[in-house]
Amino acid sequence: MSVHTDNEIVINAPLDLVWSMTNDVASWPELFSEYASAEILETRGDTVRFRLSMYPDEQGRVWSWVSERTPEVATRTVRAHRVETGAFRYMWIYWQYDEVEDGVRMRWVQDFEMKPTALLGDSAMEDRVNANSRTQMALIKEKVEAAARAGVPG
Repeated sequence: MSVHTDNEIVINAPLDLVWSMTNDVASWPELFSEYASAEILETRGDTVRFRLSMYPDEQGRVWSWVSERTPEVATRTVRAHRVETGAFRYMWIYWQYDEVEDGVRMRWVQDFEMKPTALLGDSAMEDRVNANSRTQMALIKEKVEAAARAGVPG
């Protein structure tokens, strides 16, 4: 069964700043609370291949995987996928940025399916992805809005 999640938040900041901060993968450990490190492995044109590592979980395990993402400045969208799928059969991610009255609506759409051997099934992972997306989006909103107030250029 394919799972589809769709989450969004409005960030009160200029589009160029939201775009530049959220697409600077190397700085994600400062932007997201869940990533201990982000290592850029390769850049081909606009596509970046990188390894994300999370902080250790309750059992001391460090989850890590390789992903690729390709931002399209003209459409203000990003397409990404996990190269190392781990517990997922596949994980496709789509980010969309739209200027709205109060700033920028940042939308994350994730489509995935869990492997039968995964610790969590599709429904449990859907709940986890939705909850985590909302948490991370709120943190990103705070950090980008603070940068905007401080006059950080996009």
